[in-house]
Amino acid sequence: MGRKSLKETRQKEIVIAFYKVAKKEGLKNASIAKVAECLKVNPSLIIHYFKTRRELINSLVDFILKRYLEIYKLDGGIDSKDKLLALIDHLFSRSWHRLFDDGVFYSCYAMIYRNPPVKEKYKLLHDSLLVKFRQSLEEAQNKNIIEIDNLEETAEVIFSMVDGAYFSLGMLSDQEERDRKAAVYKQFVKRMLKLAD
Repeated sequence: MGRKSLKETRQKEIVIAFYKVAKKEGLKNASIAKVAECLKVNPSLIIHYFKTRRELINSLVDFILKRYLEIYKLDGGIDSKDKLLALIDHLFSRSWHRLFDDGVFYSCYAMIYRNPPVKEKYKLLHDSLLVKFRQSLEEAQNKNIIEIDNLEETAEVIFSMVDGAYFSLGMLSDQEERDRKAAVYKQFVKRMLKLAD
């Protein structure tokens, strides 16, 4: 039992170091040797826990997915209009986008076209986040905060907007332009949910 705990702890340390190296040098240039250098250990220790770089990349993808599930952690759920508005603000803010480096995220994402297990993991992330968002809207509807005819379609459309906004806002360096575009997206979502001021 203790060995498994030590193994999990060590694997997590290695994955976090791999993430740091990939963030600094790009995923393509993140090698087992550089991870070992970052941790100040012998490369054989990394290989002991991850037989191949591909195993390490798959664990990095798992790490990304767990971080992104943090988006929907709200205290007490959606029990007021203010909490629903806070969720919408959060979804279009850059704060949750900073849970993970965009360059590493998109480098891993690009692998969905060549690596079926990575594609399946990203699909699982997408589906999990969509379900959480839909549950938040259902909760708001059950509390009479919103009234939507087709909640499932509305959740899908808004969630697609969030995905697109993540990509679009990530390309902008100018904070004012980012804020302006995020405000436009949020206002549109509020109109869809009949929450607009």
